[in-house]
Formats: sequence, structure tokens, C-alpha cells
Amino acid sequence: MADEINNIRHDHSQDDVAFLEKELRHISGIIKQRGRQILNAYTITPPQFVALQWLFELGDMTIGDLSNKMYLAFSTTTDLIDRMERSELVQRVRDEQDRRVVRIHLLKEGERIIEEVIDKRQQYLKDILDQFDQDEAANLAILLKKLHQEMKKN
Repeated sequence: MADEINNIRHDHSQDDVAFLEKELRHISGIIKQRGRQILNAYTITPPQFVALQWLFELGDMTIGDLSNKMYLAFSTTTDLIDRMERSELVQRVRDEQDRRVVRIHLLKEGERIIEEVIDKRQQYLKDILDQFDQDEAANLAILLKKLHQEMKKN
């Protein structure tokens, strides 16, 4: 019985779906715009920020892995890494087990920038969430987590 309940698909009206898509698109745009305003205080570009974020979250990775995560061409990612290496945000490191493999390693300055920017982004979100009561914020967290999990399945 529980499996049957979990497999039930709810019919959602096209208007409801359109409304949710529009709201999520607008929220995403506002977050992106605020993120770029925060980045203006730093010497990195938005694509560099995204690359630093992936390295911060996942650790050292190859240019190929980073290219795939960022949906960029290998050559574009190589140019991005070259610029970030000159700014001493990252460095190329040969793999100990396989010297043919080169991994990108996040340096202290890159880590510092990521931590500061993320802190400022989180403070912005906290300021917005202060307009929600605890139940609203908890429900939002639960629903966003569920939405994210469902999206990762597809």
C-alpha cells in the first residue's frame, strides 16, 4: 500500500506549473544578480567563482572533470585555470600515482575568496529569511530539498 501511495502522481495544473517555473526563474535571477554584486568587490569573474566553488566543494580535480562540472569546453576551462593560476588562486599539481594526470588544487587565496563570498551570500539569504517565521523557513527547507532530490533523479 505504501508503495502505491508513493507512486501516485499528482496532476498539477499548467497554471500552477507555469507560476512555479516563473517564480523559481526569478529567484534564480535575483540570486545570480546579488552574487555578481558581491563578486564586484573581488578580482575574480563569475566563471572563476564557479570553478573555485567546485574545487572548494569537491577538492582537487582534473581540468576535464572541472570542464564537465561547468559545462565548458576543455580549452575554455584551460584558459580559465591559466588566469586563476596567474592570480595565485589555484595551482596545477601532478598526480603522485600517475604523473600524466594533472589536478587543479585550490590555494589559500582562492579558498579565502570563496569563503568570504559564500558568507556574504548566506548573510543576504539570512536577511531575507528573517522575514519568515520558523515554520515557514523549515517548510521551505524541506520542500526545496525534496525538489532538489527529485530534479537529481531526472
